[in-house]
Amino acid sequence: MEINLIDFYSRLGTIALILVLGYFLGKAKLITTKTNRDLVNLLLTVFMPASLFNAFPATYSDATSQLFISGLVAGVVVMFALIIASRVIFAKGLYKGEFRFESQFALIFNNATFLGYPIISSTFGEQGVIPYCGFIIAFNIALFSYGVYLFERKVTAKLFKGIITNPNIIAVLLGVLVFILNIPVPGFIKDAVGFTGNATTALSIICIGFMLSHANFKKLLKKWRLILTAAIQLIIGPLITYFLLVALHFEEEVVVVCTLIQALPTATSLGLFAAKYGGNDIEASELVTISTILSIVTMPVMVGILLIN
Repeated sequence: MEINLIDFYSRLGTIALILVLGYFLGKAKLITTKTNRDLVNLLLTVFMPASLFNAFPATYSDATSQLFISGLVAGVVVMFALIIASRVIFAKGLYKGEFRFESQFALIFNNATFLGYPIISSTFGEQGVIPYCGFIIAFNIALFSYGVYLFERKVTAKLFKGIITNPNIIAVLLGVLVFILNIPVPGFIKDAVGFTGNATTALSIICIGFMLSHANFKKLLKKWRLILTAAIQLIIGPLITYFLLVALHFEEEVVVVCTLIQALPTATSLGLFAAKYGGNDIEASELVTISTILSIVTMPVMVGILLIN
């Protein structure tokens, strides 16, 4: 599984144009904060689940099934490794302050949903989306369990409920069931799900563009701690992922997809989680913005170093 450098930059250019569109829509106030919040909710509960369900091939094959399982196992391995790394790098003795747990969250969880899916699907098609679907199960389970735990600092029934009721996990599991059992899906249903899922890419990138339109860039440049945290996340994450999965002899497709995902900026859900569970939501949102901006430089560099032969 090779990455064509020209094609990869072309995909990034397409995403950048849509990002700019979201930016100007925010500046022109054609998208408001409430509109963006509603779009995010729709993406997480409707559009993204539809795209994940529709990602599975219509015909079952052992090779595809193996690729999905490998993506799932790799996701578990990567999440576990990043949790350990986050606790070491942002340990209490080395990284003092209330923002320690937000920094740990930033290293573990990146924008695998909003940016990951459009980049993987547009660059690799089905060959990349299948291991991605496996990875996203491990990612969402960790996000809605350990991610919430980082802010609440306690295990509650809400953690388990969040996992069980997560639409993205349900959609992938349904897709796996239909795929493995070769359950025929009526054409009009498959088309409806497909058309809905196709809106995921543009809407998700527009939402990120809107977030950038509200950033105070001069103020952000003075926040060195946040810049350092974002740089650690964007560099350490893909390095750990690549060398760990290569050492464990995962398939090339899985290594490429997971490494590319970890080169993405930190998850937009960091700000949402911080606001909902009592964290520093202002600095959390600023960290997401800084990470997104820095990734414009770091992602092509990390991909060039690790993935392009």
